[in-house]
Amino acid sequence: MKQLFQKIFKTDSTPAPNQRVITIVSGLPRSGTSMMMKMLEAGGLTVLTDNIREADTDNPKGYYEFERVKKVNKGDQEWLEDAQGKVVKIISELLKYLPLKYQYKVIFINRKMEEILASHKKMLENRGVPDDGVSDEEIGNLFKIHLKKVDEWLKAQPNFSVLYVDYNQMLANPTPYIKEINRFLGNTLDEEKMSYAVDPNLYRNRK
Repeated sequence: MKQLFQKIFKTDSTPAPNQRVITIVSGLPRSGTSMMMKMLEAGGLTVLTDNIREADTDNPKGYYEFERVKKVNKGDQEWLEDAQGKVVKIISELLKYLPLKYQYKVIFINRKMEEILASHKKMLENRGVPDDGVSDEEIGNLFKIHLKKVDEWLKAQPNFSVLYVDYNQMLANPTPYIKEINRFLGNTLDEEKMSYAVDPNLYRNRK
């Protein structure tokens, strides 16, 4: 089992007092971050969200977003003080703008690239946004380059601990993932309630 986790997860277990740590759920858009937020909320973590972006057909259980996150690259960072001891969703592109003075534990969601692209395209269709003509192959390659750069950056940060979670495998067998997430965050979560939040009905755009 230990070897299995070594293959699936990359973790840095540098200790930090939980109440001073900011827990982050990250990944590419449409990778399953909203479901992970719901799982952590069910497990007992306090989520940082303003509910401005309401649930819709693309995310019927809610987006769990906090609008000020989108301005962290423009210097809006005061809200991070209140984020300590809570969990907030931040897309991978914005992680590099987080200040060094805080400790972060990042749960980074990976999902099959073709599913991310299909989900993103479906969302744009639902909103009536026209296709920009860029191929899935081109977008996928750009995303892969981005993910590689983010991984390299995270490894170099002394104040970041990271747990990588495979969205597809977690849906197929959530129990070991939930246990590892709980361990990563200090063994304070309700694993049974987390398991109820894993909703296979939300697994659309399968490839």
